[in-house]
Amino acid sequence: MLSSKSESDITSLAPSSPSRSPKRPLYYVQSPSRDSHDGDKSSSMQPSPMESPSHPSFGRHSRNSSSSRFSGIFRSFSGRKGSRKRNDKGWPECNVIMEEGEYDEDKAFTRRFQALIALCSFIVLFTVFCLIIWGASRPFKAEITVKSFSVSNFYVGEGSDFSGVPTKMLTVNGSLRMSIHNPATIFGIHVSSTPINLIYSEIPVATGQLKKYYQPRKSRRTVSVIVEGDKIPLYGAGSSLTVSQPGIVVPLTLKFEIRSRGNVVGKLVRTKHKKLISCPVVLDSTSSKPIKFKKGTCTYD
Repeated sequence: MLSSKSESDITSLAPSSPSRSPKRPLYYVQSPSRDSHDGDKSSSMQPSPMESPSHPSFGRHSRNSSSSRFSGIFRSFSGRKGSRKRNDKGWPECNVIMEEGEYDEDKAFTRRFQALIALCSFIVLFTVFCLIIWGASRPFKAEITVKSFSVSNFYVGEGSDFSGVPTKMLTVNGSLRMSIHNPATIFGIHVSSTPINLIYSEIPVATGQLKKYYQPRKSRRTVSVIVEGDKIPLYGAGSSLTVSQPGIVVPLTLKFEIRSRGNVVGKLVRTKHKKLISCPVVLDSTSSKPIKFKKGTCTYD
């Protein structure tokens, strides 16, 4: 009996069977996404519950579209497509600030590099300028001329030193005059000296000291230095001296060093000169006249 039924009857009975009837699609309400555009409105339309259930593909399309929307939102939060932040107007932000920051850093580095080059150039130029000034000021040396030596007290006798050893004693008091000329046209000089010694057989018998002073440019000055020694023991060096003679002649040597320093450019550029002076002096106990030094008598090294 079953085989005698026609195919039309089977098809007509199939949808009426309650066990095989397809379920009606659910009604989904999907709010429009913030990122959706006007072109997506047509795809976001929801099916009406009054539409015929004979088109189940529409429900599948609705599920697919809704799942795609959920996946799109998920992707926007996952940071792939919607990773860019948006400003107040809804436009996505870009890396313009980062690029401007890098540009500013490069510009600041360039400015620092240029400032460093300018500083180095200034230092080099200033150093060259100082060297030129220093070289130009080197020839201007202080000119020293020893004029005379006046003796106020000269005595040779016998005595004993502080330990009681008997020896010959020498006493000399005098004044040394010399002229100092500063030929420099652009700077003054500071003049000083080492101890001025009057030496007898390598023994200093009288000593003096030139006080340090400042001498202006293109100037000449005459200075006097007191040289004195009181009862200096001669020990073995005085064995050739005869105290009993009425006139005693003692050969001595005057030795000292004159130092001059000129500040050309403050304390940055200085010129220093030294001149060692040696003059022979012969003291006579019978003469009180000043001893004058002729040109060539003293040596200036």
